[in-house]
Amino acid sequence: MKKLPNIPLYVTKTGLCILLSLNLTHASAIDLVTAYQQALQFDPSSLADNEALTAGREKAVQGDALLRPRINLQADVSRIHDRLTSDVPPAVSTLVPSQSTGTARQATVQFVQPLYDLGAKANRQQMREQSALAQFQFDASRQDLVLHVAEAYFGVVVADETLRVVQAEQAALRHQRDRAKARFDIGQGKITDVQEAQARLDGVDARAVSVQSVLELRQTQFRELIGAPPDQLAKLSSSAPRRPEPEDLLTWQTRAEDQSMLVKSRRSELDIAKAEIDKYRLAGRPTVDLVASYGAKGQSGSLSPLVAPSGDRTATVGLQLNIPLYSGGSLDSRQRESIAKRFKAEHDLDAARRDVRIKVQDGFLAMTTGVSRIAALEQALVSARSALEATVLGRDVGTRTQLDVLDAQQRLFTAELDLVQARVDYLLGRLRLAGAAGELSEDSLRALSAWLSS
Repeated sequence: MKKLPNIPLYVTKTGLCILLSLNLTHASAIDLVTAYQQALQFDPSSLADNEALTAGREKAVQGDALLRPRINLQADVSRIHDRLTSDVPPAVSTLVPSQSTGTARQATVQFVQPLYDLGAKANRQQMREQSALAQFQFDASRQDLVLHVAEAYFGVVVADETLRVVQAEQAALRHQRDRAKARFDIGQGKITDVQEAQARLDGVDARAVSVQSVLELRQTQFRELIGAPPDQLAKLSSSAPRRPEPEDLLTWQTRAEDQSMLVKSRRSELDIAKAEIDKYRLAGRPTVDLVASYGAKGQSGSLSPLVAPSGDRTATVGLQLNIPLYSGGSLDSRQRESIAKRFKAEHDLDAARRDVRIKVQDGFLAMTTGVSRIAALEQALVSARSALEATVLGRDVGTRTQLDVLDAQQRLFTAELDLVQARVDYLLGRLRLAGAAGELSEDSLRALSAWLSS
């Protein structure tokens, strides 16, 4: 009986490193910072946020205008045909002809300067707070974009590595099936080994279809966000993780309650609600304006000066007092409405602080546990490789079975994917912690460059 040569296992330590290498070389690979910068120029939501900020800044300008002078010009031209149907006393008959036609013109320039208007001051303060809120919302949107870019980026990386692992597992199972079949054909193996290897291969083939679909979806999500295909993404490297600094959860939570964009936005909304109360509370107060005007009247034709004066010039200057007496109850109703909105804003602020504390803890734990998890999975991967080599050797000498080899292979592939996912979870945890603390920016992505290689 012809003895089969000792065929080396397809997935050796060297072969697996080649197939599952996380450091594939690409020309001009896209890193996280580049992806973020492209998203700023392409993502419609990001472009809309730019316009929202521009619009929000105008609120402060509009508020300041409430207490600035207002100048109005009013002019009109009228064609007049005047005809008397009654007798005119002889004394005024020369001034008032029985019939006349002409064009009357007049123009007035009015200058109004608010001197005392508490309602306008409260309204101005509210509009300034609305501009501040627009800035906070813009900063929050930028932080969200940083996180969305990272999630889309690493989503492609994980899906790509998953497909590579599945393809490597397919190749390994085909090799094991062919080896088992060859041994069975020469009478050195069992048909159950062939069937078991084929069954495992069929299962992996089905999983490969699903993994390919997930990869295509992640690539589409990346392309829709960034505006470029994820053909040359920088891959994960094996840099050592580090624990958060400072390594104190309470410090991070305290910092987040002060710096978080969500908390700042809710605090600004509370200030807006308070200003709205003042606005309606003071809307019924008297106002004093300085009013000056200059007007001129003229006419052409045969119109009587009593109908349309010619060459009149009028200049006035004075103070105008306005005292609201009754507005149908609308001011009182709006004040009660604004008080309810203030209480709502206070509760929203408390809820935001609670949510931020939870988000900080989530990111903090993702980093602290991620360090230990990555170290454990790295050791598990080394152990899985050693176990696979020992199982292959045991099978060759008759102490282990083909099924044991298949199980060892599957554990090795699972350990490889678990390690990739653990590294990605750690990196996203770092970004989420920074985002919850209000410190997430482009520099946060740049700090992850040690975890990526072109």
